[in-house]
Amino acid sequence: MGPGYLSSPLAFLVDTLFSLYIMAVMLRFLLQWSRADFYNPLSQFLVRVTQPMLQPLRRIIPGWGGIDFPAIVLMVVLQAIALALLMMIAGVTPRIDYLLLRTPAELISLLLNVYLIAIVVRAILSWINPRDYNPATTLLLGLTEPVIRPFRAIIPPIGGVDLSPLAAIIAIQILKMLIMPPLDRIAPALMM
Repeated sequence: MGPGYLSSPLAFLVDTLFSLYIMAVMLRFLLQWSRADFYNPLSQFLVRVTQPMLQPLRRIIPGWGGIDFPAIVLMVVLQAIALALLMMIAGVTPRIDYLLLRTPAELISLLLNVYLIAIVVRAILSWINPRDYNPATTLLLGLTEPVIRPFRAIIPPIGGVDLSPLAAIIAIQILKMLIMPPLDRIAPALMM
């Protein structure tokens, strides 16, 4: 057992815990932005989980124009800390220029993945039980509707089948292919 024996489990733990919390903050931000039901039990869960870290930031950083800037700042800070910790666990000294480029790349990737998964789950739920009320379904509709609506305006239902979620999924995949590779190429060069 060498010194790296515990590094993989520790890196996994750090990455998982930070990713889950950043995703909770991102979901809270996105649900506020999409004006989803605040009193939904899942919304309340996200508020209670994220409030302890957001409340102090709200005293310093105001929201503006309906945008929750404290949540954005918290996501950026947490992602930068997570990347720095993962680099230190790997035995690499964190560099600020790397963190400045990699942090937004990781958050953009998470944002696109959240929407991709949410739209896929929404589509599956609409096929399985389209009229069943569920707090999760309500939130999925509120979260994904602003993304799907523009596609629905362009692509009408064909034979009663709404293809707008499929179009949104394709667009998100194309965005990932256009945005992520340049960011992924730049950041590793800065680690050297």
